[in-house]
Amino acid sequence: MSVTTIAFVSTTNSRSLSHLFKTNRNTILFDPFVPTCRNSFSKPPYLRQRFSRIFYGASGESSISTGFKPFFPPVMEWQDCTVKMEINVPISVAYKCYSDREAIPKWMPFISSVKILEDKPDLSRWSLKYEAFGQNIEYSWLARNMQPITNQKIHWRSLEGLPNRGAVRFFPKGPESCIVELTVSYEVPQLLVPVASALQPFLEGLLKSGLERFATFAKSS
Repeated sequence: MSVTTIAFVSTTNSRSLSHLFKTNRNTILFDPFVPTCRNSFSKPPYLRQRFSRIFYGASGESSISTGFKPFFPPVMEWQDCTVKMEINVPISVAYKCYSDREAIPKWMPFISSVKILEDKPDLSRWSLKYEAFGQNIEYSWLARNMQPITNQKIHWRSLEGLPNRGAVRFFPKGPESCIVELTVSYEVPQLLVPVASALQPFLEGLLKSGLERFATFAKSS
C-alpha cells in the first residue's frame, strides 16, 4: 500500500527540508509562510502545528491525525421483493380490481387503509399496521400513481413518509386467466435494521398471501 505524506515545514529550515527529501520520496511539502490559494493549507501562527495527512491509495479513504473523526450518516438499505401468481380471471378483470386502490386493504394483510386525495386522484395516503418481530409496526406514506398501461402495468412511488416504490404487471395466460407479478422496493426502516436479513423473506410471504387473497377477491368481483 503506497502512502503519501503531506507535511508542513518552514523553508527557513533548510536542514529539515533536505532531510525530508532524502528520507521520504513520497513526501509533499507545504510552507505555511508562503501564500497559496484560498483553500490552502496555510495556517495562522496559533494553528501552526505538526500534523500530517495520510492518503490510503487502496481504499480511497483519508484520516487526519488531529483526533477529529468526521461524521458520515448511515447509508440506508433498500430491499426488493417480487412475487407472482396465476389468477383465474381475465386480464382485464385483474387489472380493474387492482386499480381500485381503496379496496387493497380488503386483501393485502398489512395495509390498513388507502385514501385517494379528492383533488388529486393520482395521489393516495397509505397506512401500514402489522405485528411482527415482537413489535407493533406502523408506517404511513403519500404515494403517486405513475401513468399506467391498461391491462399491463400499474406502478407507483412514495413522495413522503416510508420510502418505497413498486409495480404490478399483468401477463395474459389464456382467455380466462393471467399472471400477476408484484414487485415492491422499500427502504428498511431504522427500527427494523437489526432484523433486515429476515425482513425480505417475511415480506415476500405477506405479498404472496396478499395475491392469494386477491385471486379470491377478483373472482368474486
